[in-house]
Amino acid sequence: MPTSPTKLDEAAIESALESLDGWDLDDGALAKAFDFDDFRSAFGFLTEVALLAEKRNHHPEIANVYSHVEIRLVTHDVGGISDLDVAMAEAIDQLR
Repeated sequence: MPTSPTKLDEAAIESALESLDGWDLDDGALAKAFDFDDFRSAFGFLTEVALLAEKRNHHPEIANVYSHVEIRLVTHDVGGISDLDVAMAEAIDQLR
């Protein structure tokens, strides 16, 4: 049975940011930009993120312009950053 997301307080978010590679806090979400050599590489990465998101039923906000990808993670159900966002950020980083 899936567990409900747990909203993180400010201290927990700061702690998570220390362990995440390149992720920042941006307007209430975990955010990171990724740059690739070309559009095909960026789109391949986006496809992997989409499959990961579907598997976890936790969908990021994504922006893509040519070889540049921006990802934002926030759990709208809890009104902020949750443990699911941190786990998703860690999983996304494993794709690179």
